[in-house]
Amino acid sequence: MDIVARAKGLLLQPESEWRVIAAEPTDIPRIFTGYVMILSAIPAIAGLIGTFLLVGGIVSVPSLLIATVVGYILGLVGIFVLGKIIEFLAPKFGGPQDGIAAMKLAGFAPTASWVAGIALLLPMVGTIFALIGGLYSIYLFYVGAPIVMGIPQDKVIPFTVSVFVVAILVNLVIGAAVGVLR
Repeated sequence: MDIVARAKGLLLQPESEWRVIAAEPTDIPRIFTGYVMILSAIPAIAGLIGTFLLVGGIVSVPSLLIATVVGYILGLVGIFVLGKIIEFLAPKFGGPQDGIAAMKLAGFAPTASWVAGIALLLPMVGTIFALIGGLYSIYLFYVGAPIVMGIPQDKVIPFTVSVFVVAILVNLVIGAAVGVLR
């Protein structure tokens, strides 16, 4: 898989790119190592550099590196958990319980967020681009859900909303757990 062509396809022609993704034979490790781990590193690295440039002398480099690595790893865990949420909820909305398809949707839908993450090199405008990328990623999820997961068109909006509400709740629980560990 050519990740540049995949990202470009998802951003510019999402429906046709989702059809290609749906038909591709793959497995979860390949989705992660060949795409998710690479693209999700964009905002992590750009954010690290942008933060360092903004507050260089105020924050220690080791603590900034540790925060970046922990955030990156938790982001990967979040994608995996999102895939499991999709797999669990899909049958309730007329789709199959398909772990690979669910992980495809979870692993490729955030593409716009990750690509927009390059703007974090400039923290002041990076947040705006991250928001736009996040909204477009939700749109990518919405477009991909019926193609990849077989969700009937009349249930795509409730499915999308349900997945994101559950994902937010899971992230809040994880955030609270991490906060308790500090």
